[in-house]
Amino acid sequence: MKILALIPARGGSKGVPGKNIKLLAGRPLIEYTIAAAVKSELLTDIVVSTDSPDIARIAEKAGAEVPFMRPITLASDTTSTIDVIVHALDCLNKSGKEYDAVCLLQPTCPFRAEGFIDLAIDRFTDCGSDSLISVLSVPEKYNPHWTFEELDDHLLKLVTGENEIISRRQLLPKVYHRDGSLYLTCTEVITKMHSLYGRSIGYIVSEHVYHVNIDNLEDWRAAEEIVLVLKEGKLKEFDYLFKG
Repeated sequence: MKILALIPARGGSKGVPGKNIKLLAGRPLIEYTIAAAVKSELLTDIVVSTDSPDIARIAEKAGAEVPFMRPITLASDTTSTIDVIVHALDCLNKSGKEYDAVCLLQPTCPFRAEGFIDLAIDRFTDCGSDSLISVLSVPEKYNPHWTFEELDDHLLKLVTGENEIISRRQLLPKVYHRDGSLYLTCTEVITKMHSLYGRSIGYIVSEHVYHVNIDNLEDWRAAEEIVLVLKEGKLKEFDYLFKG
């Protein structure tokens, strides 16, 4: 299976200015994600989609390819991820490259254990789903079976649409939320359905302890705290991020 690792990294950012190349523990943020992709044995190509020459230069130095520049029209706050992926596939297709699937890796989720990407690809291949996403478990107190939405008349109803509340914690089904670290999607689903998910979605569970999705300065500070823990070397699966 030919799999494109696509790392989207536009130059603009309001929450954390210049965040994709802002130094996290002395290293540009995007390098963490490129390093994880380079460690994979199952990815075919690693491509960064960016509108920024500075990001392109740093990305190529870190081991990724930047075979095209993203147009400004696809680098705004409102640009959809799926449009960025379709643009990348179109550009690569014109140069004769085709892929069975796309592995989207967002640089705002910098910490992936060594082997995580290949484990996700193996699961994706085995389950035969349209897509596979990385997820985190939802704490019980936020389980949708215990979550309400407001009605117009100031009453509440369960977001699940059920009439009865599950009374015992032990009876709650396990639920997950996407964490943004990894999306794997069949190329046909992207091009024909214009979707990252399709009709069937596989999953791989991440770990809360080292997960962060950087949107603002508070998230950045959380990433700084996590990287200090990882650099202590207690979690060997992250050693690759700090060698060399």
